[in-house]
Amino acid sequence: MEMNSYQSAARKTAAYPDVGRNPIYPTLGLTGEAGEVADKVKKVIRDREGVFDADTREAIKLELGDVLWYVAQLSSELGYELNEVAEANLQKLSSRAARGCIGGSGDQR
Repeated sequence: MEMNSYQSAARKTAAYPDVGRNPIYPTLGLTGEAGEVADKVKKVIRDREGVFDADTREAIKLELGDVLWYVAQLSSELGYELNEVAEANLQKLSSRAARGCIGGSGDQR
């Protein structure tokens, strides 16, 4: 699926206060859903010795979908298309790779 098409379809399901003028709601949702992904992965480490069975992988896939939905909503709230966000990320990573700066920390490396 093309990212902007996903974003457009996902936007039709946005039902939160002040859609179109509220970047805070999707930001909070994004952090919550990312935490749910992390919690499921943590439990695989704790309870399954790091083995991701099919059911767990499916559950994480669904949570990743929720993360993507909130990324799409936040992008919309800020006036960005997902294709634009993805392309900017790849350009940033490509630049870092070319300069040997993939590792390390800091936004401006």
